[in-house]
Parts: sequence; structure tokens; C-alpha cells
Amino acid sequence: MPDQARDIEQKTAAMAGTVQTVASAREPELASRALARIQQCLEKAEDQRHKITASGALSNEQEAQLRDSFSIQIKAEIAKVLAPLHPADIAYILEALPTDDRLIVWDLVRNNQDGDVLVEVNDSVRETLIDAMDREELVDAMETLDTDEIADLVEDLPPDVVAEVQEGLTSKERAQLRAAMSYPEESVGARMDFEVVSVREDSSMEAVFRYLRTFEELPELTDMIFVVDRGQKLKGALPVSKILISDPERSVRELMKGDVLTLNPLDDATDAAQAFERYDLVSAPVVDETGRLVGRLTVDEVMDVIRESSDEDAYAAVGLSDEQDLFGSVWQAAKSRWVWLGVNLCTAFVASRVISCFEGTISRVVALAALLPIAANIAGNTGNQTLTLLVRSIAMGQVTSSNTFDLFKKELGVAIINGLLWGAIAGLGAWLLYFDASFGMKLGLVMFLAMMLNIVVGALVGFLVPLTLKKLDRDPAMGSSVLLTFITDSGGFLIFLGLAGIFF
Repeated sequence: MPDQARDIEQKTAAMAGTVQTVASAREPELASRALARIQQCLEKAEDQRHKITASGALSNEQEAQLRDSFSIQIKAEIAKVLAPLHPADIAYILEALPTDDRLIVWDLVRNNQDGDVLVEVNDSVRETLIDAMDREELVDAMETLDTDEIADLVEDLPPDVVAEVQEGLTSKERAQLRAAMSYPEESVGARMDFEVVSVREDSSMEAVFRYLRTFEELPELTDMIFVVDRGQKLKGALPVSKILISDPERSVRELMKGDVLTLNPLDDATDAAQAFERYDLVSAPVVDETGRLVGRLTVDEVMDVIRESSDEDAYAAVGLSDEQDLFGSVWQAAKSRWVWLGVNLCTAFVASRVISCFEGTISRVVALAALLPIAANIAGNTGNQTLTLLVRSIAMGQVTSSNTFDLFKKELGVAIINGLLWGAIAGLGAWLLYFDASFGMKLGLVMFLAMMLNIVVGALVGFLVPLTLKKLDRDPAMGSSVLLTFITDSGGFLIFLGLAGIFF
């Protein structure tokens, strides 16, 4: 191999060696640092490929050998970065990479983590990862998961893979899988964990302690042992902390808590998440209509529900899906945004027609054109404040038919106070700007009235839009920001120019 080839090979080895591995300790910014290092590796690989090709001193075979050699080194470094990461951190990294780079990194993830990573990534990214896996890889990945986690992935898996996975389950696990798949997607049943530890109420603490020692390890987030009768009906719960400090001779019945919050598999998962937040729960038993213990809901699932609900509301407010792939198909992303962009275009035309109806007034007082956006913007900001408050309160279940009117009066009062205050300031500002003009005082009065009315209208719209959507059984956040902008812009223009037409 020529000296130039050896020189390039030495440089590639040196460049690959500059990337350090990530410490195995859990840190909040670990995933971000790992992502930065992986991106650095991928960029260096691309740069080196260009250098090898541009050198011109090597044969095609030598170029291929150098590229392969450098690729192996870079992949080894990326594998070192991935090795200590939690599946959730790996999912975060995969979601942040373009599709080609994502598949390179996915191929380097340890096989025993494939299933856990698939559970963590969003739906769109999961599709690209599953498409890159063969049947055997998918089956192996599913075998590392619990039945409730398999149920989360069933819809995305090929039917033949699902059938093979089911064949490898025990009869009890197959029954659990069927049960988990039968519940609605947003229900507690679809989120619950079937791994529960239960004891009888007539057992002694010594017997309970011996029983727990038969486990290789307790299910994650086990903060309480559930107490059941012979028919598996829930009687209460026994905190693990009490087992450790109580007299071995005492019975479970003496120490158990009878007033335990219970959930039904058909309960809404968001409602359950609110209960967890309200009562600071780590886990809660799930019982069927007969009171029989069928599973438990844990705080890690609740955190996922809260995060997904928050993401969904944020995206829905502007008409987007929360499960989009950041680096997905340009065509698919464009199509997903057409509806609300079309709505925006139509609303913009409506607003422009409102303005055109007052062309004569604007031509007489050109200052109106400069002040027009102020009146509309303040209404939009006021509406967004009220809208955000209402959407969150509705999601938390705090808005009911009995308190809606009280909340309406409160928001109206806030809008009137803000309208008077900021309307006076805006009116004074407009008067001072055009103090020397003959219409300066009239313009200030128009600005004051328009600002006050627009702030009130913005608050009313921000209040009524989510409530109306909820009444129509739609997501209160879905497109609410778009609707609010349309109404406040058109209404703001109409109020401001209408008042100007009266005064001028």
C-alpha cells in the first residue's frame, strides 16, 4: 500500500480513537452527551469517506478496504457509547437521528435491548426500526418483554411474528396478552402490569417474609404487597416498609391497609394519572367488576401517560400529530399539515375581506393601518392565556358543569380589568403619536375602545373554543390555537375598523 494510503489509515485510526466512551453512571444529561458523541462519530465517518475518495492515489480496492476499516472502528466507538445506556436513552437518540444514521445505530444496539427500545420509541420511528428487522430478530426481541409490553407492540408487528410469539408464551401469558389487547388504547387495562405479588390476610408476617425471599427479584416499583382472599378478591394492601419492621408473629390482617385506591381496567388512563399525582402513589391495584385483582398500574406508566397527554395537547393545538417522525418522509409530513394550513389560508382571506370592507376609512386615516395589528395581536395573546388555562383544567377534570359559569365570570372580570388598563395605555400612546394631527384625540379614543373590546373578545373566545370542542366530543386542544387566531384576528380587525368608521 502506498505511503499516502498508510498515512490516511493512521489518521482514521487516530480520529476514531478521539471519541471517548460514556460513563455508565446514570446522569440526566447522559443521553444528550451520548447523542452528541454519536453524531460526531457519524460526521467523522462521512468526512473520512470523502477524503479517501478525493485522495485519488488509491485503487478502488484500496479505497474500499480503507472505508471498511474506518467503518469498523467508528461502529466500535458507537457501540461503546451505546453499551451503558438505558433503553429510553437509546430511544431518545434514535428519534433524533436522520433515517440512514438511525438504522446504522440501530444495528449496533445490543440484541437483548431491542424489545425495550421498541417499547420506548414513538410509533413512526418504531415502524422504521421494525421494517429494518427480519422475522427472527423480531421474535427474539419480543421474547425479552413482558406480556403487557408485547401488547403495546402487537399492532406494529407482522401477523406471522405475533403468531410465533404467542406460541412461545405459557397459557397464562397468552391469556394476559389477550386481555391486554382487548382493552381500549387509553384505558388503565392497556397500561397495567400483570406482575403482582399477593398474600392472604390470615398469613403471618414471618410467612410473608419467607414467601418474598423465594423471588429472585421483586417486580419493579413494588412498594406494596396486595392482600387477597382465596378467590383473588382484593382485601387491602401491605406496604413493604411494614414487612421489614413489623413483629414476625403479627398477621397481615392486623397491619394491612384496607382503604387502598383501586382502579378498573376500563378507567381512563389520564384520570388514573391524576389520581397518582393527587395521592403521590407509586402503584395501585387494578380490579375487575367482581373485585378480583387482575394487575397493577405503576408510576412509570403514569409518567408516560402524562408526557404523552402533554405532547398530544401541544401538537394538537396547531393541528399536528404527536407521533410524527422528526426525520420522516417529506411528502407524508407535508400532507399531515395540509388541513390546518388550508384552514389558515381560508381564515386569512376572511380577515383580509374584513379589512377591505373599510378601505375608505383607512384611506382617509392612514394611521389606522399602522395601529391595526396591535388591536388584533392583543386579542390573540389574551385568548391564548385563557385557552391554555382552560385546556389544562379540562384535561385535569377540574372544569365541570357546576363551576363553568363561575370560571366564566372570573375570566370575564380579568379581561375587563386588563382591557381598561391596557386600553387606556394604548389609547394614550396612539394620541401621543399623532398628537399634532386633528384626529389625534379621536384616534386615541378608538384605540382605547378597540383594545378593551378586543381583550374581552379574546378571553371569551379562549374560553368558549375548548368548551365547545369538548361538548362536541373532540379534543379541546385540537386546532384550538388555529381557531382562536382566526376569530381574534377577524374580530379584532372588525372591532377596530368598525369603531374607526363610526368616529371618522
